[in-house]
Amino acid sequence: MRGISVPNGDISCTAEGTNEEVDRIIVLTRIDVHYSIRLPEGADREKVDRALASHVDKCPTARSLKNSVEFDWSVEFVEG
Repeated sequence: MRGISVPNGDISCTAEGTNEEVDRIIVLTRIDVHYSIRLPEGADREKVDRALASHVDKCPTARSLKNSVEFDWSVEFVEG
């Protein structure tokens, strides 16, 4: 993440999709992604915040679905 080494297991995410009926067909209309990140001591939070701010623009799934699915994301930083 922008030059900050985050060991395996220190970043995880959950995603939840919302399906709605559109013209009598059930379609995916929204994806909410929640990240949980344990940053190493001394990590530059500004770099992390910039990386997260560009998340949707650089995510292959979000870019593929951007014209038909709404995306939202949140993040929780875990101590330790």
